[in-house]
Amino acid sequence: MPVRNVVRYQAADTNYHVYNRGHNASKVFVENDDYLYFEFLLQRCFGPKQLKTKDNKLFPWFGDKVSLVAFCLMPNHFHLLLYQGDHTTALSKAMQSLATTYSMYFNRKYGRRGSIFESVFKSCLVANDSYLLHITRYIHLNPKDHKHWRYSSYGDYINRPRDWVKTNEILTMFDSSKEYEQFMDDYKDLKNEIDDLKYQLADYATTH
Repeated sequence: MPVRNVVRYQAADTNYHVYNRGHNASKVFVENDDYLYFEFLLQRCFGPKQLKTKDNKLFPWFGDKVSLVAFCLMPNHFHLLLYQGDHTTALSKAMQSLATTYSMYFNRKYGRRGSIFESVFKSCLVANDSYLLHITRYIHLNPKDHKHWRYSSYGDYINRPRDWVKTNEILTMFDSSKEYEQFMDDYKDLKNEIDDLKYQLADYATTH
C-alpha cells in the first residue's frame, strides 16, 4: 500500500517538503561539526555556483535546477523545502548525492556502515501559497527555541540571507522580514497546523 502523500516522482516548477530521519530515530547529527558539514553540503548542492575540490575536480551541483527555500536540522532528522525547476529528476538526484556523501562522512567519523537514514527521503508536494507559508513556519518552528537554534534557515529570513538560501519566494508575500517574524510568532493556529501536518506526512519524525 502506498504511503500517504509521499511523492515518488517530482514534477517540474514545484515546491516540495523533503524530510528524513535516522534509523530507529537515532541521531544523524551528534556534534556541532556534523550540523556544519551538512550545511556545507547544502551550500555545495544548491548554491549559486559549482564548487571544486582542491585538485580542481567539480563537486556534484544542482543549484541551477533546484533551489533551497528553507531548512531545519534536528538531532535525529531534517526538513528541507526545495523548489524544482524544469528538470523533473534533479531533486531526487540531489537528495541521493546529499544522503550518500553525508552517510560516508558520518560512517568514517563514528565507525559505522551503511546509510545512516531510515529510508529513501520522503517528499510532499506543496500545492499552494498558503500551504507553502505554513510549511516554512512548521520547518522553522521544529526547535523549541527556534529563534536561537543555529541550524536552520530562520536567521536567513529575519536577518541577511546566505546566497544559497532562496528566501525571496516567501518574503515577497510579506511587507518585511519583521512581518514574517510576526507570522512566526503567531501561535494561534499552530496546534491545528501541526496536527494536520502530522496526518499528512508519513513516518513523522520529531523530537518534541
